[in-house]
Formats: sequence, structure tokens, C-alpha cells
Amino acid sequence: MEGFLVLVLSSIAVIIISQLLKVLLNLIWRPYAITKWYRQQGIQGPKYQFMKGSIEEIRNLKSGAQNVPMDINSHDFTPRTLPHYLKWISLYGRTFLFWFGSKPRICITDMELVKQVLSNKSGFYPKADAHPGMLALLGKGLVMINGPDWARHRRVVNPAFTIDKLKMMTRKMTGCAKSMIEGWENQIAQEKSKQIEIELNKQFLELTADVISLTAFGSSYMKGKEVFLAQKELQALAFASFLNVQIPGFQYLPTPNNRKGWCLDKKIRTTLMQIIHERMKSRKDEGYGKDLLGLMLETCMVGGKENDNNRMTMDEIIDECKTFFFGGHETTSHLLTWTMFLLSTNEDWQEKLREEVLRECGMAVPNADMLSKLKLVNMVLLEALRIYGPVNIIFRKASQDMELGTIKLLKGTSIAIPFAILHRDKEIWGPDADKFNPLRFENGLSKAAKHPNALLSFSIGPRGCIGQNFAMLEAKAVIAMLLQRFCFSISPNYVHEPIAIITLQPKSGLQVIMRPIQA
Repeated sequence: MEGFLVLVLSSIAVIIISQLLKVLLNLIWRPYAITKWYRQQGIQGPKYQFMKGSIEEIRNLKSGAQNVPMDINSHDFTPRTLPHYLKWISLYGRTFLFWFGSKPRICITDMELVKQVLSNKSGFYPKADAHPGMLALLGKGLVMINGPDWARHRRVVNPAFTIDKLKMMTRKMTGCAKSMIEGWENQIAQEKSKQIEIELNKQFLELTADVISLTAFGSSYMKGKEVFLAQKELQALAFASFLNVQIPGFQYLPTPNNRKGWCLDKKIRTTLMQIIHERMKSRKDEGYGKDLLGLMLETCMVGGKENDNNRMTMDEIIDECKTFFFGGHETTSHLLTWTMFLLSTNEDWQEKLREEVLRECGMAVPNADMLSKLKLVNMVLLEALRIYGPVNIIFRKASQDMELGTIKLLKGTSIAIPFAILHRDKEIWGPDADKFNPLRFENGLSKAAKHPNALLSFSIGPRGCIGQNFAMLEAKAVIAMLLQRFCFSISPNYVHEPIAIITLQPKSGLQVIMRPIQA
């Protein structure tokens, strides 16, 4: 018996020692070898620190950069949101190596290399491993998954975003916007000054949440409110933990933040299941509908061989609902917010757009055909996406050892593509890259810069944002309706502090003075 116990204990000891050696190998020798590999290619970067990598320096630089508000006429927020990238570019050049914990990341800012990564159709550069906080927020939906699962999900949801479907959604979009505007007009009618200050960021978040609820899920903002509020809290939790050292398995420990996250996730799943069950119950005999939710349910519930390649499980549907509930309103709301900021601080452009809207739409509620004629509005929206794009940076990874230009990448290396820095590159966008100039898009998207794919706000290639046409149509409709009814200027209470809480947004909201055109 004693011999057996000795054998068991010695086996356990061997396993523990081998695991410790593996951990030490990953935390000490592997970073040293990877650093040496890239330095031999002339790629430098900040020194690797045990377990933490470059995280401590990132944290220190970011905390110091966000203390001072920006001038209202300045649009370069990168010193606030990406100070570490700017510092390392100045020290090591435009391609450098840094570390997120023990994981290597290569930053690239050459547009040709960026195009190669994002346009690759062979799966060589899949999405990088997701942060646990992002997985909790978005689930394993289109934004997070790779390979055959991504292709299957994309096939299912793609028909929900065809041009014909989007045109049919326009009435619902304008209906939601009309309700918001009428609420503002009622408030203004009660004011002696015939004007009010409105915090637009919050208003647009509710508006776009209502639109995505109605158009994609046949629900309403009030029904989906639990989802949006819970996702907002999850977003804050994810943001707060982004610069923590990621210890394997830590997300499963019952820490206060993890328990809060689990509770929020349960609330989201419960609400989504209620919306799904309502649809299944009400539409069982006549199909599940042709909106996003209906298309996903059709693959889950309807049999047949032709459906097997597209079939989605209920868990996958819930994850896609998470993705589209968040992505469908968060990015569009901030596009509206920053567009209104730019128009409020550039009143000459506000007048140009108003003249175009009144010429093409009059005072009628815009339809899809009217919106397609708003060239100046489209130019301003594209410039807003360039200057204040919702996503600062994205990550891909090398699926195997490969060459990217002259860089010999090691399998598993993450590739960081800082959109916000590329959108301010004067070699690409010209000497006025830091200025608001919608006329750069006068001859179309591909001729706005020296590189035809320079605008990256919706990404490019096969993994470009599936909802970009939806977002642009909604933004055009809302901006057009606001220009028909109001003139607006920035409030003295507004403080210009862009902050990236996953998406770029004004830290303390956007306060704007709204006045009816008649006044």
C-alpha cells in the first residue's frame, strides 16, 4: 500500500514539475527567443517584463495622457487613447514588437501590409484570441469566431442586410427618429428661450438601440432594455480589466467582478430567450420572419439537407443576438454623436448639408431613394468615420509561420493595426490629415487618399463589417431629419475628452444647444 502511495505521489510531483517547467518556458525562455527572432529582422520594441510584458508601461502612459482635456478644435485624440503606440513609433519605428502579458504583438502601419492582412481569404490571419471580457460582452458571434463557423454564420445572417432589405428598414429607422425628435420639440415648446441643451450621446444610444431592436429582432427598446443596460455594465467591466495580466483560468474564479459578470450574462441570456420564445410562439405556423432573428431561427428549427450546412444552435443564435444588439447600436450611435459634434463646431458645413437635405427631401420624412442623393451628408459621415472612427485598433494573428512583406512572422504572433493612427497619416491622407475636410471624399472613397483602402473604419476584406450599409443608412436618415428641423451649436458645458471604452465616445457626453429652424 505504501509503495502504491509513493508511486501516486511521485507521479503527481512529476506532473506538477512538468507543468511548472512549461509555465517557466512560456514566461521566460519563449519571450527571449521570440524577441531575438524579431530583432534579427531589425524589429525593435520595449523590453519584455516577466509575466506583465508591456502592460505596466501601457497603463502608466494611458493614465497620464487622459488627465488633460483637448482643445475643441483639435481632432487628434491618439495621444489620449494610444499614447504607447505613439511613443514606441517614435523610438522604434513604424513596425515594432511589444508584449501583452507573455503574448507577442507586432504593430504594422504600412497600408500595403495592412491590406494583405485584412484582405486575405485563406484564413492565414484570423481574429486574435479574444479577451475574456469581450467574449462575455459579445459572445461567440461573427465578430469573434473564425474558420468554418464564421463562414456558416455569415451565410445565415447575410440575407438580412441586402440592399432591398435595408430599403424596407428605412421607414422603421425614420419612425424611431421621429419619436425622438417630437420629444425634443415638446421640451422646446415649454422653454421661453425656445432652445434646449441636449446630451446627444445618451439620446443616440437609446435611438439606435430602438432601431436595431425593431429592425433585426422585431422587438422594441423597452423589451430589449435589459440587454442594453446589462451590456453597458459588461462593457465597463471589460474595459476595466483590459490591462490586467491574464492568468489562465482566472475568469472561472468567483471574484466579485466575475460574479457580477456572470449575473449580467444570465440576465442578458434570459431576456434574449424571452424575445426568441415570443417569436417562435407567434410565428410558428407562418415561418419565423425574414429579419435577422427570423433567418437564424429558420436554420435552427427547420429541417432538411439543404439546411444542414447553415444550421445554428440556440446557443449560437443567442451569441449572435449579443453581437448584433451591441454592435448594431453602439457603433452607429457614436457615429451620430461625432458627426453632430463636427457639424456643431463647423456651422458652415451644417448649412451646406441643410441646403442639400431641403433640396432633395424638402420637409418630407426621407426615404431610401432620397437618402441615396445626399452626397454631402455622405461625405461628412465618411470624414467623421475617419477622424472619430468607433474602433481605434484591431488585432489579427498569424495562423502559422509565414512572411508578411519582409517580416517573417512566427505562428501565434498577434498583429496590431491601429486604425486611428493610420487615419492621421499625412503620407496617406495629405498635410491636412488632422483637419476636418469632407471634400477629400468628393471623388469617392477610393480616391480620398493615396491608398484606395485607406479608410478602415468598417475594416476591409472578407471580414469587413456586415452592417456597414445598415449603419450608414441609419446615420444618413437621422442626420437628415435633424437638419430639417433644428440648427445646433456646441454647448459651453461640453468638455472635449474622447475616450476609448471599447468604442470611441465622449467621456462626459456631448452637450449641444438645439433650436427649431422656425425660431
